[in-house]
Amino acid sequence: MTVSVVGIGGSLRADSQSERALRIALAGAAEAGAKTTALSGTDLVLPFYDPAVPDRTDAARRLVDELREADGVILVSPGYHGTVSGLVKNALDYVEDLREDERVYLDGRAVGCVATAAGWQAAVNTLTALRSVTHALRGWPTPLGAAINTIGTKFDETGGCTDPNVPATLRTIGLQVAEFALARA
Repeated sequence: MTVSVVGIGGSLRADSQSERALRIALAGAAEAGAKTTALSGTDLVLPFYDPAVPDRTDAARRLVDELREADGVILVSPGYHGTVSGLVKNALDYVEDLREDERVYLDGRAVGCVATAAGWQAAVNTLTALRSVTHALRGWPTPLGAAINTIGTKFDETGGCTDPNVPATLRTIGLQVAEFALARA
């Protein structure tokens, strides 16, 4: 059986450090046999979420539909002023559109959480925020999360990293999401 893992994250800067981290984590899920989809950068340029407005843009419908079908999720956010970026938070607000589904919000799904920031305080605070939002959306944060201080850790365009332990951690997060999804399937 194949499971689906959706990755959400990154920033508006193409090929950002957080987007590179997302791709590595999704590669871990793919190595475990999951079908993966990345929604990053311009995929997340959405109108501010408003539950009173039922009309959705094509991008918003795609996000909600991908999450509806997902067996697992990986969230990666840059730390902006010590918390989740507005881009990622607004995307997560659209999960509210799943409130009346049989599988409400992210219920019963593993969610891998990764934060990247220029400093430990922002990275750790952002990771904590992602895990809190995951709980609020009834998801199961994976046992392993990652707070990555991008002052000393840089990703290259090929998936390499100045700290060889970081890609291994990110792949493990993806693997945990996929394994949890497979166990529940």
